[in-house]
Amino acid sequence: MHFISVDRFQTACPDIDVRLDTNHKSVDFAAQRIDIGVRYGMGDWPGLKADKLMDEEAFPVCSPELLHQFRQLRKPSNLIRETLIHDLTMAGHAGFPTWEEWMKKAGVSDTATIHRGMPLNNSAAVLQTAIEGHGIALARSIMARDDLSSGRLVRLFPDISLALNASYYIVYRPECANLPTLAAFREWLITEADD
Repeated sequence: MHFISVDRFQTACPDIDVRLDTNHKSVDFAAQRIDIGVRYGMGDWPGLKADKLMDEEAFPVCSPELLHQFRQLRKPSNLIRETLIHDLTMAGHAGFPTWEEWMKKAGVSDTATIHRGMPLNNSAAVLQTAIEGHGIALARSIMARDDLSSGRLVRLFPDISLALNASYYIVYRPECANLPTLAAFREWLITEADD
């Protein structure tokens, strides 16, 4: 996730060893000797306690150059004619956003051609493809935060967003709940998420 700056944590708590593992597969915390993690989903992982860290929403984004080139993007139904970038990272998982859901929220009923476009199976690649001007992506707010702030991406139709059922959660083994290192890292994550 883009909001995490481990440097700040390591400066504040140099005696705590942090190892980041970024993958989409669920790992066995006990077998891998993992104390704490961040997961995206519905908050129900067997054998783990889960505290909600951040909610998320989805909305269309594109490069500033693409927006300038296609000034006809005045209403959501105009997106049907454009190249839509589809994020298949967690396709089929409950709570993961789809173009169909966003279009329905935006009041677009004619979505027969919505499946055309560019399907990608990596959320970071989806955003990079949009930055490079290859189409319009349905971005998750947390993933796109830095790119929107820097101007690499612009948000389309800012008054329409799709609230997601999935959220980011701090997850940990119940037997680790009272570890001082876990408490320190957990509090740091919450502070980072609030910034």
